[in-house]
Amino acid sequence: MKNWSGSASGFDFRGLAARALAAAAVAATMTGAAAAKEPLTFINLQHNPWTVVAKEKGIFAEEFGKIGVNEVNLIATGAAELSGAESAGLNRGSIAIAQRMLYPATAHRANGLDAVVVWVSEPSNKYRTPLLARADNSEINSIADMEGKTYGSNRIGCSYTSVFEAFDAAGLPLDTRLRQGKIRYQGVENNGARNAALLSGAVDGLATHIGNNSGAALYLSGKVKIVGRTVEKGNYENGAGRVSFFAMRDFAEAYPEAVKAFLISYRRATTWIQANVDEASEIIAKGTRVPVEIAKFQIVDPSGYEFIAGDTSADNVRKAISEFQDWYIAHGDDVFVDRKLSQDQIAQFVDAKFFKGGAYSIY
Repeated sequence: MKNWSGSASGFDFRGLAARALAAAAVAATMTGAAAAKEPLTFINLQHNPWTVVAKEKGIFAEEFGKIGVNEVNLIATGAAELSGAESAGLNRGSIAIAQRMLYPATAHRANGLDAVVVWVSEPSNKYRTPLLARADNSEINSIADMEGKTYGSNRIGCSYTSVFEAFDAAGLPLDTRLRQGKIRYQGVENNGARNAALLSGAVDGLATHIGNNSGAALYLSGKVKIVGRTVEKGNYENGAGRVSFFAMRDFAEAYPEAVKAFLISYRRATTWIQANVDEASEIIAKGTRVPVEIAKFQIVDPSGYEFIAGDTSADNVRKAISEFQDWYIAHGDDVFVDRKLSQDQIAQFVDAKFFKGGAYSIY
């Protein structure tokens, strides 16, 4: 069996792996356990709003305790997020299960990360990743106004894939490595740096999840305005922008009961949060170090992405991946043009045992 913390061939972390080193000692212990298929006694997960609640309310203790996992560690960067570094965390063994939208999860697999999808949401919506401009920028009030302007985002994420489709639909293709477009593309990998780039005027627009900590803080500041939306019922909404959980293949094979406990915990925690918004907001605010109004916004605003239902069908998910991959390739996407997943790879990427009818399904 491949050591599940080993380096995946062809995957370029570009420094992201450094973020995972804070948990290196724990990762080494987990790696040995997984390789020998010994009992799993602890697990490392991402530190985010719903996991903070699941830990505080004893949901993790109850669900993981049933399978002998008595310690749940929440791993985060100094900003209480792993956003963008989840794949590195998986590959180095510092986290067991990662949350990203389906496009970046698939792109990481195409780049060589030997991971599998264990849960995928229903389709996204037009509110999740809006295009923002500075509130005081009178020149930009719509997508059409971005022609000739500079757009800033990370490359492997929704801030790129959402507007890639929206700009294309408006006849204003975004720059790629393969072609010059009508809107300049500036790569800015870090959430905080992107926000600063917009507010400082270094870029003219950005799209972001306003339903997460940094996006909500930016949007609620009053310093930005929404000037564009995701294409409704398009390739991003129907496929690329779905929420996913993915894990290293060897981990999912060795500890499927732990993955199931995680998914049950997710469903229980998000259900409780929606039914107890005020108390949940206080817990999230304290646990992720944000103001209560930002914590509450993430729960109640339609841009939020923690509370969407799961797609029960592995085949539906495979179809969604195939369709959005083909669309992005046809429109010049420079990730999948170089590294297209075959139908067999897509089939293996979606781990059916965690979907309806599977041995470890929660449905």
